[in-house]
Amino acid sequence: MVAGLHEEHVAATAESVRATDPHGTAVVHHDLREVTGGVVRRRLRQGDSEQLTVLELAHGCVSCTLREDFLPLLRRLAAAPDVRRIVVRLDPSLEPEAICWAIEHVVVDSTPVAEDVEIQAVVAAVDVPSWLTDAGGDEPLYERGLAGSPDDERTIAQVGVGQVEFADAVVLAGDADRWPTVRTEAVIHRLTPAAPLAGLGGLDLPALLRRIPDNARRGEVDGAHGPLLRGQPPLDDEAGVSVVVFEQRRPFHPERLHDALDVLLDGVVRTRGRAWVASQPDTALWLESAGGGLRVGHAGPWLATQTPEQWAEADPERQVKASLNWDDYYGDRMQELVVIAHEANPGDIRNALLAALLTDDELALGDTAWREFPDPFGEWHEDPCAEDEPEQAPASRERGGDR
Repeated sequence: MVAGLHEEHVAATAESVRATDPHGTAVVHHDLREVTGGVVRRRLRQGDSEQLTVLELAHGCVSCTLREDFLPLLRRLAAAPDVRRIVVRLDPSLEPEAICWAIEHVVVDSTPVAEDVEIQAVVAAVDVPSWLTDAGGDEPLYERGLAGSPDDERTIAQVGVGQVEFADAVVLAGDADRWPTVRTEAVIHRLTPAAPLAGLGGLDLPALLRRIPDNARRGEVDGAHGPLLRGQPPLDDEAGVSVVVFEQRRPFHPERLHDALDVLLDGVVRTRGRAWVASQPDTALWLESAGGGLRVGHAGPWLATQTPEQWAEADPERQVKASLNWDDYYGDRMQELVVIAHEANPGDIRNALLAALLTDDELALGDTAWREFPDPFGEWHEDPCAEDEPEQAPASRERGGDR
């Protein structure tokens, strides 16, 4: 599977895969530029032939394309005797994590497609001259004509960062000065530290894929309580790129946390993690930012609130982690955030988050009083900033609801 914001780099990378076995490789590409109008153009290249099919969907959205055409097509190709490998060339608006989740979980003809196909690698193609600027910005997808539906509020940064973060290998394309290249590579090494890198010029794709470590993700989707430092990224500063690991054993005040979120949206490439908000002491919140876009959603209950039977059903790794970090009073509740900054001051980030924690006096009030704190992160609250921001502010800057 090949993903990236720049279609020409994704196409060139996919072609380098096909070239190693042109007659046994099928390349699938769904062009989503007109998906909001209910039209998708699907190209299937197999051997020396290329077939273009125009799909007309009753509901123009990516989900319909997945269910009605992409997943059934994968199943048919997997059963074809002359197909040994399928290369999925993703549209620039698609994030590989969502596609891999669909392959694993969406049922087609009574079973998930993962019963017939195995994801060997996800490769991200990065345009070095522009990627870091995109990753730190807040430009909405629709401004580049890449929106996947009429209500798609994602930003270029959210998609571009997600594509790289989920990748098992990264292909670097385009010419840039040495300093921007070093900074871009430093960010990539912290987003997906185990992924090998190679240049698009003269790319030896089989050699790059052989460098992918055995414990690579290969399409595996982490839950909200999965590891935040997958692949053990370097924590030291490099070329102005830093990693802030924020772990604390007291809850956030909901309003002060909301006010502090701006520090995660300027000069920051990525924030991921779980937050313990005093007004919702039973539920973990998931925070995820990319550039100027932020998602906030529920990450499910803390294990401390669960019965022994429910605890036993939790992921074993989560059970072990909770046991090792258990607090006699608060259980597994804690703040766990990882922030990758390329321009922001790490000290400012840490100080803003520390100031959002409950004070000793507030802590002493207890959780009954905490539940009465005004809460911008209410379960059905869609946009805490909507009333205070100008109309032209990107709609995806902050969103509530489930992740």
